[in-house]
Amino acid sequence: MGFGRKTMYRLIASAGVGLLVLLGLVAPVVAECNDAQVELRGDWGRARFSVEIADDPAERAQGLMNREDLPASSGMLFIYESSQHAIFWMKNTLIPLDLIFIGETGKVTRIHENAVPLDLTNIDGGTGVVAVLEINGGLSRALGISEGSEVRHPSFDQTTAVWSCAEP
Repeated sequence: MGFGRKTMYRLIASAGVGLLVLLGLVAPVVAECNDAQVELRGDWGRARFSVEIADDPAERAQGLMNREDLPASSGMLFIYESSQHAIFWMKNTLIPLDLIFIGETGKVTRIHENAVPLDLTNIDGGTGVVAVLEINGGLSRALGISEGSEVRHPSFDQTTAVWSCAEP
């Protein structure tokens, strides 16, 4: 019993790709870590959000102000150059938000649930904050996201991150 021509070509192609992977010329497909998404994990499971990045003073000042809605699987990731004491408010923000404060290693340090639209009260995220993820209000509780949850994003120092981009 012999191989058909198509089967033989597939075997040769598979062997060739396998050899290239072994030689390090082609990287195997792994989970991609990119600026446009944030992943979270914990005892509760995993979640992934498509994010807009706010990484300069003007973008951070604007945030999600004046928006009437936010898709359920979306958010905004505020990234700071170094760890700091983070304080937010909801001025001109029309939708309730959960604010997830994240420390240097990518661990969630504090969550403020259901921030009230248009409220000028300070929301204190504490010290040691390098990033803040804003998602729809009530979503962190619904998913089970809690303090201690781990966050993966390329903006974190990958040598000290609790969940690096190199991990699955």
